[in-house]
Amino acid sequence: MSDVDERRVRIQQVWEAAWDRGEVDDLDKLLSPAYLRFGTSSSGQSLADFKASIVSTRAAFPDLLTVIDEVVIEGDRAAIRWHSTGTHQHPFMGVPATRRTVSISGSTFARFADDRVVEEFVTWDPRALLTALGIITVGQDQ
Repeated sequence: MSDVDERRVRIQQVWEAAWDRGEVDDLDKLLSPAYLRFGTSSSGQSLADFKASIVSTRAAFPDLLTVIDEVVIEGDRAAIRWHSTGTHQHPFMGVPATRRTVSISGSTFARFADDRVVEEFVTWDPRALLTALGIITVGQDQ
């Protein structure tokens, strides 16, 4: 198996374990101990904080499933396009359970150092989640 194929398989396996089953320690097979995750906030999220955020998300959406739609790997970079669905069954970030099923999508851009991801840049639209939960409405006059 080529290095590219091995990385692709490892990404898929680790994401399924962490996001779909809550086995966040499997992230250690893919992410560096010095890992940083960047998103909408300017400061990076550590590996421990990332694990905690998955646990918190899965607590609110226990049936969460994340599907990797596409992985493109070139050199030390990987681009991952994904979508997630789940039912909001418990409070999430101060929002009481709505019992709504939500679907969101996004992309993750990763950089490897040797065989571990050292940083990721994640892009997704949090408004899509808030809209699906009925917290905000889009396209209506206020």
